[in-house]
Amino acid sequence: MLAGIRRSSLALLAAVALLTACGAGRQSEAISQEPPAPQYPAGVAAPNGRSYPSVPKAAVPLAQQLNRVENQLAGMNPSDASFASLAHRQQVLYRQWSHHPDWDAAVLQQLNPELRSVAQRQVQARREFLAMHRYSPAPAQLPAWRISPPISADALLKHYKQAEQDTGIDWATLAAINLVETGMGRLQGLSVAGARGPMQFLPSTWAEPGIGAGSIDDPADAIAAAARYLVRRGGPENMPQAIWGYNNSWNYVRAVQTYADLMREDPKRLAQFHQWQIHYASPNGDLWLPEGYERQQPIPVEAYLQQAPWSAPPAR
Repeated sequence: MLAGIRRSSLALLAAVALLTACGAGRQSEAISQEPPAPQYPAGVAAPNGRSYPSVPKAAVPLAQQLNRVENQLAGMNPSDASFASLAHRQQVLYRQWSHHPDWDAAVLQQLNPELRSVAQRQVQARREFLAMHRYSPAPAQLPAWRISPPISADALLKHYKQAEQDTGIDWATLAAINLVETGMGRLQGLSVAGARGPMQFLPSTWAEPGIGAGSIDDPADAIAAAARYLVRRGGPENMPQAIWGYNNSWNYVRAVQTYADLMREDPKRLAQFHQWQIHYASPNGDLWLPEGYERQQPIPVEAYLQQAPWSAPPAR
């Protein structure tokens, strides 16, 4: 809450940090231990008809599946019926790999050469988020959130580019912040005291002169406000400092810039990220909270999983 915007909103993407030279051994020990997953069978369907992707839990088969998934996504139209589930599988593959720095050499060796740089940066971004939480125990309760479908990727891109035209803050940075804060608008916090909207503003920050205008929950208004906030914090001249002002963490800055770079290099990645799902790191594993999840009050993880086994990582 250092910048007036809540910073814990995506304990969902909290997955990741490519080890730095400083304290590398200590970080490796902290992030390589994935919490045990409950043993639910693969293929349990959520009410929306989707299932948690079952991905390999070893380096070589994971890399082989990642090659196939990335190649399929590269040649697929986002309107294809299988695009959303394939993009979710892509996300889970990177989340799985991110917990295992010891897999890096084997995975990279197996990946197609043209994919290695992209894949390495995907995992680097996730590990940055994991590093932000490496000394915090996984919460034993799921939060009071509503998960809903976001507006289309094309509509979001229009809003990002309008904000860029108005402020000079580039569209890809706004898209990356929107991604890591709320999964591009999927996540809606239901706490009356917490941050709100697709860009996660505290009402007090929204009310600052020159920041909020219109509705804090409206994607166009929130994206425009985020761009103005980044200008106030130093952008577009000094974007690392501006992003740090949005969330006072250099891990966060590096992750946002990495996702922005990936979209800037290939704008088609926006459509892939748009289909990434909300995940939540818990003592029972990396839980998937599908669209339709809604809790007005926090709920213990164990109680939730009895009601919703589709959220648990499948045994494999």
